[in-house]
Amino acid sequence: MSDAAMIVAGAIACLGLAGAGSAFGTGFAAAAAVGAWKKCYAANKPAPFLLLSFVGAPITQTLYGMILMFIMLGKVGNVAEGAGVPVLVAGIFAGLAIGLSALFQGRAGAAACDAQAETNQGFTNYLAALGIVETVAIFAMVFALIALGKIA
Repeated sequence: MSDAAMIVAGAIACLGLAGAGSAFGTGFAAAAAVGAWKKCYAANKPAPFLLLSFVGAPITQTLYGMILMFIMLGKVGNVAEGAGVPVLVAGIFAGLAIGLSALFQGRAGAAACDAQAETNQGFTNYLAALGIVETVAIFAMVFALIALGKIA
């Protein structure tokens, strides 16, 4: 496989893994939001629209994967000899870190949905906790960008 093909594969892997994590994360949080809303409706309580904040939080990791994908694809035209394997590895592991951040952010978002709907308190604290999990993805993206600058 040529260097260019490995770079493209790394870019696709990065976006795919980040997107898969976002899908899992939003899915977990969405299921919890629906359950929390059902409890609210059953108790004749207002269903908090704020829960969508927790559901949507893991989607940003797909954007981080996309940013890395575009940077990697930009290296295809002027690739350094032997850069294919390092970019492929960077794409896989950066995408994995970003995707796992999204998955676990969704798990935390699910708990936040339940807690917010039950108590109608703590929204800022829950959002701050999700932000800390998000930071893992931001770090992974930034450090991968730094590494990519050294590779090719």
